[in-house]
Amino acid sequence: MHGQMMNLPLTITNIMKFADKVYGNSEIVSVTADNPYHRYTYADAFRRVRQLANALARLGVEPGQCVGTLAMNDYRHLELYYAISCSGMVCHTINPRLFPEQLEYIINHAEDQYLFLDVMFVPVLERLVERLPRVKGFVVMTDEAHMPASSCLPNLICYESLIAGEADTFDWPELDENEASSLCYTSGTTGNPKGVLYSHRSTVLHCYGSALADSFGLSGRDVVMPIVPMFHVNGWGLVYSGPMVGAKLVMPGAKMGDGETLCTLINEEKVTLSAGVPTVWLALLGYLERSGQQVPSLQRITTGGAACPQPIFDRFRDQFDVEVQQAWGMTEMSPLGTYNTLRPHMVSWSEQEKTPVRLKQGRPVCGVDMKIVDDNNRELPWDGKASGAVKVRGPWVIQRYFKAGEDACDAEGWFETGDVATIDADGYMQITDRTKDVIKSGGEWISSIELENVAMTHPLVAEAAVIGVYHEKWTERPLLVVVAKEGESPTAAELLAHFQGRVASWWIPEACEFVAEIPHTATGKVSKKDLRVRFSDYVWPNKTGE
Repeated sequence: MHGQMMNLPLTITNIMKFADKVYGNSEIVSVTADNPYHRYTYADAFRRVRQLANALARLGVEPGQCVGTLAMNDYRHLELYYAISCSGMVCHTINPRLFPEQLEYIINHAEDQYLFLDVMFVPVLERLVERLPRVKGFVVMTDEAHMPASSCLPNLICYESLIAGEADTFDWPELDENEASSLCYTSGTTGNPKGVLYSHRSTVLHCYGSALADSFGLSGRDVVMPIVPMFHVNGWGLVYSGPMVGAKLVMPGAKMGDGETLCTLINEEKVTLSAGVPTVWLALLGYLERSGQQVPSLQRITTGGAACPQPIFDRFRDQFDVEVQQAWGMTEMSPLGTYNTLRPHMVSWSEQEKTPVRLKQGRPVCGVDMKIVDDNNRELPWDGKASGAVKVRGPWVIQRYFKAGEDACDAEGWFETGDVATIDADGYMQITDRTKDVIKSGGEWISSIELENVAMTHPLVAEAAVIGVYHEKWTERPLLVVVAKEGESPTAAELLAHFQGRVASWWIPEACEFVAEIPHTATGKVSKKDLRVRFSDYVWPNKTGE
């Protein structure tokens, strides 16, 4: 027997229409390249979205075709998100920090018809334009006054001029919920980047899941500042879930790594929730501690993309009364997989008791089925001790990469994430490593993430990473790589001594090397691949090998 309810498609168009109708007076505030502060309402935004949709139709872009964006977090980028997808086209967000060869591959592989770009990325594409034969035109996301004086990019169009004369009414097509809405490529740590093609259905379901009280917990009372770039996995979905609940949005543009700008935006716009990778929070903390400023409106920050060191939790809580919550996911998961909020019985615990729980990546969100397996694909217990490869499945988890010939998941729909983790009896997952980063010393696993967390608790350490380096006796041993805090000069001996009593003695890194800077990937994660290359010929100090 079938249920007798309306079978209306789950589409981003419905989120847009709802936000326009119900929350039209909610605000969107942006820092842009051409305007230090731009402020308008959802109603203003969606009026311009309809103009942009008309412009896209006039340019001749057809349903199912890709339109690329190289842009930061601001109101024009948000307009593109909705105008492209709701017109039946595919919004292809491109990470402008990728290497030129990767950008060339991604744009050509997606067959982008037009590229919309911030002014600052014009030089990036000028160096590539000869190798992008399919792109019909380049739209610079600014007004005429801020257009480049000259450029070798053909068919260069000004965004504001493009939409200026268009009608602000548009007849949105009726879309199948399984049609593609957006496209994002993985950062391609091995081989070429892979495209992940999201559907309207997967995006809307992810939107509902991410807004739940034990996820981002969004409501119309929130002022949300997404610092996670909109070119990275749909800005963690906040540009959909924010409008769905009517939250005020604050977009920091290209200033997302500037602690002073972030502090100013938080205080002037009364931001209650923000989201970004740990390096962003280190920048904000550094500015707050130097300036002596507070952020009284800020209640919570969500961190993801990399394990968050304990000092970030402690400093935000103790000095600024801000709760830090971890989330975990990946491009192939739209991206949300787990979120860390405390269970009711934990609320009365002491901070010392809560800390080990907070450091975990959190519990699966409803919509994500999860398990950990051993090397023989046998499912392991949720006891907080057994460690295995993480597999997931669900309505917003990838089935097949864009243009791939076979599924990315197994016959039962399980997708292997590449993470190694434990899951405890309360359902909290803790990533112990990436499959490719795990250190196997003498046949036993060592968690590089746990060692990094310990290193970051040392008061003289600004940033730390741990990699496995070849060792004649043990096959691999952990090497600690450290950036010291400005003006400080810790010794290798005192940093290694810091691990005593905090981890098993055989886990303690074999040596410590100091660097001026630790390399990061285009999405802000520590690039262990680059570190392994740098230290590939490393010679251990004499004390090893006995």
